[in-house]
Amino acid sequence: MSRSLKYAQPIASPDQRPERLGRSLVTTSHAVIQRWARARKAKPATIAGTERDGRVGVLTFNFPGWREGGRLKQITWDQWFKTFDLRRLNFIYQERRSDGKQSNFFKPESPDREDG
Repeated sequence: MSRSLKYAQPIASPDQRPERLGRSLVTTSHAVIQRWARARKAKPATIAGTERDGRVGVLTFNFPGWREGGRLKQITWDQWFKTFDLRRLNFIYQERRSDGKQSNFFKPESPDREDG
């Protein structure tokens, strides 16, 4: 199990809240992921050039004003979630930083990753 999964609070529905500010969270819930992204005006995307054999590449989001936005290719929510589910990923994220400001931190991660 990865270290990030080991210490993240599981969130199964949009009604659940973090135990504290700055808490790492983990979910596979499409509703939770969409709510998080929409609250940040982020659009589902992939990194251009990471596609293989016609399949979606690295999953990410295009945040308004993000300077790396030129490397991103917007995709549909259906494409994003189909890829997320096929890869059996977890969505590790943060709602708020420990100082209370909104956090854009996220990382799609395989539950099979071992690092600690």
